[in-house]
Amino acid sequence: MNNLVIIGHPDKNSFCHNGIFKTISKILGDHPTQKLQTVDLYEDKLHRDKKELIQKYKDYVTWSDRIYFISPVWWFRLTPKMETFFDEVFTPGFAYEFVNITKTYAYPRSFLKKKKIRCYITHGAPSLPVKTIYLNSVKLRLVLGVFTFVFGWGGNWSNTKQFWSVPFVSEKKRMKYLRVVEKDLRRDCKK
Repeated sequence: MNNLVIIGHPDKNSFCHNGIFKTISKILGDHPTQKLQTVDLYEDKLHRDKKELIQKYKDYVTWSDRIYFISPVWWFRLTPKMETFFDEVFTPGFAYEFVNITKTYAYPRSFLKKKKIRCYITHGAPSLPVKTIYLNSVKLRLVLGVFTFVFGWGGNWSNTKQFWSVPFVSEKKRMKYLRVVEKDLRRDCKK
């Protein structure tokens, strides 16, 4: 299987890099049938209109069978580089198209629905206020506003995992988060 990991965190010492990304890389590396390509959006200095880099990313997406997204949440969205990736790579015509139903209404038809995805997002905030006061808006926007357009409706909600209060939790709690990632990857490698 061809696996693409897209990481959107500028700090190489972060839990996103040293925890989640490292766990994914190790597990996939332990399975000879798994091929891995990595996109580090901050290392690549992604910004709008980097046409060659964006085409390379589109080629990676086309090549992949599975895509793993890793990002912290900043201001109730993923990092600016991850959002730019969505805007510049998952464009109409490549990732989806609109199908007209009436003159004023259309629905998105995914071109990438055969791709399997997993998304791991880290929060500095605890889960209670995000899920109640803010109605889980980060995950809701990401899954309904990006993933359903690009990858269709199947499994995106349950495959998007949120890890809470990451800068403040104990090492034991972080290891529990990584066991979730490990369990997902081991399941993926069996398929």
